Amino acid sequence: MRFYRPLGQIAALTFDLDDTLYDNRQVIRRTEKESLEFVRGYHPALQALESSDFHQLRQALRQAEPEIYHDVTEWRRRAVELAMLNAGLSARDATIGANAAMANFAHWRSAIDVPQETHDTLAKLAEKWPLVAITNGNAQPELFGLNDYFTFVLRAGPDGRSKPFSDMYHLAAERLNVPLEQILHVGDDLTTDVAGAIRCGMQACWINPFDGDLMQIADSRLLPHIEISRLASLTTLI
Repeated sequence: MRFYRPLGQIAALTFDLDDTLYDNRQVIRRTEKESLEFVRGYHPALQALESSDFHQLRQALRQAEPEIYHDVTEWRRRAVELAMLNAGLSARDATIGANAAMANFAHWRSAIDVPQETHDTLAKLAEKWPLVAITNGNAQPELFGLNDYFTFVLRAGPDGRSKPFSDMYHLAAERLNVPLEQILHVGDDLTTDVAGAIRCGMQACWINPFDGDLMQIADSRLLPHIEISRLASLTTLI
């Protein structure tokens, strides 16, 4: 554990999900593959769909509706729906198909192997402080065994703009009835988690599992209060 700023009082902890509490890289690769196969198999007119086609549809949607990126689940659903409309499905059938594709996506997206260390650490921390998950993504903790550790979960889109915007950080403080400066946010991303939390007045912990050099990483903007390489290190704060 490395300290860069003095830690103040801690009354609650908030956590990023993906790549903070588990390795999300393989999950995303598998989910993208399975999702594309599902859409291709949903209707004969979609058999030739490529991931590059889907990417272009997503970019077109964002160009037309710049704020859609804050809700990655709806952004994806709309892109699938558009692919189905372009393939000749009716509006009704495209909506039904997109919803089915998103159910398939949710299954694979939450097929996550959470390390036992994460379970043990969150359980210990939850005995002392309220814990909250704040995510820009669409993983659902209730589907992979982490939900019970959290007082509540905030997701970009339904609960505000994505990090590093401060919407969800402020909402967490409001719902916890805890001052922002007494919340320690834990995350792996130096922009969305560290810079986002510090700029809105919270304390920040950077988890650095791959031994990166904070002074050399391109997106390093603001120093976190602390840096850890393993989630379990947080138990030393108890």
